[in-house]
Amino acid sequence: MKFSRLAIAIMFFAFSLVGSESRADEMRNGYYAAEATGYDAEGWKDFITIYVSDNRIVNVEYNARNSCGFIRSWDLDYQRRLKAEIGMNTGEYVRTYTYELINRQDPAKVLVLTGAERPHKVFQLLAEAAIAQAKAGDKRMAFVDLSGIEVGNR
Repeated sequence: MKFSRLAIAIMFFAFSLVGSESRADEMRNGYYAAEATGYDAEGWKDFITIYVSDNRIVNVEYNARNSCGFIRSWDLDYQRRLKAEIGMNTGEYVRTYTYELINRQDPAKVLVLTGAERPHKVFQLLAEAAIAQAKAGDKRMAFVDLSGIEVGNR
């Protein structure tokens, strides 16, 4: 009788180990964030926050702020200039990139919008960092060096 209880206990322990190994690549529930290590040439620091539930990204916020904490998408003059230069404003590419990440669940599969190639690369790097935090269950801010990315379009 004792042997069979011991055998059952060992089996349960072994199955729990197998289950935990298969979950090592899963994202943990909660909010995870990443931001640039510094401000770009125009004075903006990009950031992303994702919310994960049941191993899925269900909400994404991507934007940038200046040293005063002012959010880029709130700057109406900047948005008008950007629309004239590249044919879209921050809100348009942000909505597209965040929608794509929620639907595709993979930053590498987010489609690049013409005119917003730099924001796409920044978004991709920040999203990858936030996802890595989610897989590790690490709620601390991830910092990403974006200094090597050409300024080009916004």
